[in-house]
Amino acid sequence: MTATNVPRDKYNAVWLIFFILGLGTLLPWNFFMTATMYFTSRLKDSPMEIRANLTGNDTAEAVSSRSVLEAKFNNVMTLCAMVPLLVFTCLNSVVHQRIPQSLRVMGSLGWILGLFLLTAIIVKVDMSPMVFFIITMIKIIFINSFGAILQGSLFGMAGLLPTSYTTPIMSGQGLAGTFAAFAMICTLASGSELQDSAFGYFITACVVILLAILAYVLLPRMEFYRYFQSSAPQPPSDEENKLTLLAKESTSESKPVAEPVLESSFALSFLTVFKKIWLMALCVSFAFTITIGMFPAVTVDTKSSASPGSSWEKYFIPVSCFLLFNLLDWAGRSLTAVCLWPSMDSMLLPLLLAVRLVFIPLFMLCNVQPRSHLPVVFQHDAWFIVFMIIFAFSNGYLASLCMCYGPKKVLPHEAETAGAIMAFFLSLGLAQGAGLSFLIRSLV
Repeated sequence: MTATNVPRDKYNAVWLIFFILGLGTLLPWNFFMTATMYFTSRLKDSPMEIRANLTGNDTAEAVSSRSVLEAKFNNVMTLCAMVPLLVFTCLNSVVHQRIPQSLRVMGSLGWILGLFLLTAIIVKVDMSPMVFFIITMIKIIFINSFGAILQGSLFGMAGLLPTSYTTPIMSGQGLAGTFAAFAMICTLASGSELQDSAFGYFITACVVILLAILAYVLLPRMEFYRYFQSSAPQPPSDEENKLTLLAKESTSESKPVAEPVLESSFALSFLTVFKKIWLMALCVSFAFTITIGMFPAVTVDTKSSASPGSSWEKYFIPVSCFLLFNLLDWAGRSLTAVCLWPSMDSMLLPLLLAVRLVFIPLFMLCNVQPRSHLPVVFQHDAWFIVFMIIFAFSNGYLASLCMCYGPKKVLPHEAETAGAIMAFFLSLGLAQGAGLSFLIRSLV
């Protein structure tokens, strides 16, 4: 079949399916991250405060009287999410060729769905703050472990398709945060009791995961997807390599070398691909190191300059931190569908990523509370909002460019491996950012 006979993506169905699957990869993490008000309310020392409504009227008192578990929740949550994400993305990049794609994707989605159902059930179960903290962290570890396998598999699948099909995954991931933030704002506005609101919040996530499972089931039925899956050049199998090596051995009197070569063939292939995409891999890692180093562990502690008890104070973090970040991050990711600038080989892309280092001191000098070392330079809420807009958009756009370019710098049969490597370095950046967040928060 020639290039002119490539089937059309009718109704953009494959694009939409990858968008839904991208939504499913980050939705679980975003629902946990955005629901920090619910989690920290169950970590208070006083049992009466656990059942407090989402009114946001005691912000000042809550900050000054936070328990140890409350104070450390955001940092520990980020670390428990990002380290397993890194470890399992690494494992996926190594073993993805040995485990069927359907098992990796469907298995991960199934476990994530089960863990979210468990989270919804636990909303209705009373337990001590310490037990709740431990169970929550264990769930975060498992959810992000399966999320890493799912994410790596998706980027590998998209690497076999045209460049534009990495964009829906990145865009879907961006929408996941926006969806979670919007759901939390609706929860705040409802004024419902905390447990009732949280239960509905997590059940909503279960519905979206079910939608992602359905989307993946439909994917192999799409002619456009089947064409690129079947037409992708395949690397020689182990059996073919062995036959070739044995043939060479039989025609020469040299020492047998088949077994050592076979043992190292996968590592050599992996290294060959990495040499072609190392710059894009390091760029995406650096982008997310800066982003997760600040968001949410540092930015979530920023307090509004509005008068205490005002409506804006209640909505400041859900709107200015979570919703604004995710909307602009999503806009940046989605822009790569129509604009790919700078070009793949331009050094301007690494330079623009390096400039994002400026956001570390800028956010540290905002009204982050409590603080011990640095003065507050940018007191007004407008400063924080402007910084967040540029910070989020640049993260979404530049990181998405890196993820689009990586698999296109290699041969077609290496694209899935390149996608898995890029996903690993993305997760490496997330884990590095989680560790960096402890240092940055302690310096504020």
